Amino acid sequence: MTDSIRTPASANAPVSGGKSPAGAPSHRRNNTPWSVRLALAFLVLMLIVAIGADWVAPMDPKAMNLGARLRPPVLFGGSMAYPLGTDGLGRDILSRVIHGARISILIAVAGTLIGAVLGTVLGFLAAHFRNGVDQLLMMLVDVQAAIPSIVLALAVIAFLGNDLILFVLLVGLDGWERYARLSRNLVRGASGAGYVRALKMAGAGAGRIHARHVLPNIAGPLVVQATLNFPGTILLETALSFLGLGVQPPETSLGQMLGDGRGFLLNAWWIAVVPGVLILLTTMSVCLLGDRLRDRLDPMTATGR
Repeated sequence: MTDSIRTPASANAPVSGGKSPAGAPSHRRNNTPWSVRLALAFLVLMLIVAIGADWVAPMDPKAMNLGARLRPPVLFGGSMAYPLGTDGLGRDILSRVIHGARISILIAVAGTLIGAVLGTVLGFLAAHFRNGVDQLLMMLVDVQAAIPSIVLALAVIAFLGNDLILFVLLVGLDGWERYARLSRNLVRGASGAGYVRALKMAGAGAGRIHARHVLPNIAGPLVVQATLNFPGTILLETALSFLGLGVQPPETSLGQMLGDGRGFLLNAWWIAVVPGVLILLTTMSVCLLGDRLRDRLDPMTATGR
């Protein structure tokens, strides 16, 4: 009787030309959308160019040549000596974009790390101590969320002056409350897990449990949050530099170049358009990569894949 209802072996065998179930994961690993692949390739290229800016840039970004000022890009009647044209002081746009991208990426990465570390630590403290500490930290989170980052940065720079280290710290304060809320909720959820209870029964201290066991288990959502916050950090740096409150001459950044080009939009549009397009592509690429990481690392969305 049992033999009559047993599933035949041929029913589980792969069809002709197909792969065995063991080969299924390799198929799922190769279903990355082409847009995400392009975004990742663009970000890798940006990182390589930013690291090797001193060797990649064809000219000195600070060198002025008033005889070659406002030259258009090569595709719009310019010369190959200045592929992306020149600005109002005759400086090579391509060289300035390369060096500006390095500074903008450095500020954005440092700011993102500062916000992630600060918010995660405060979230762990709120989840661990609870009661009054939790209420105080969550009140600070609400205050930070209610104040626009650019308004806070403008106020601090107006009182303390403009300094690159201070500017990086201000950019880093953008979005820390998101990490604090996320890490607090994740730690609270993990505190009831079996492995945490077992570690407590074994006599492990709270610091060891959080640092060596809880943090690695909640790192995925925090990394996704960092990739989603990174474009906002770049845009904040761009906005402050556009207003003249960020990177100061003779150094340059993409936001500063965008601000310098606003007075030439009618007769030399490339001064603002070139860094603007690069900012757009960078933020879009990071957003695409962040969405993909969220789909892969978030258990709520990954279970449906």
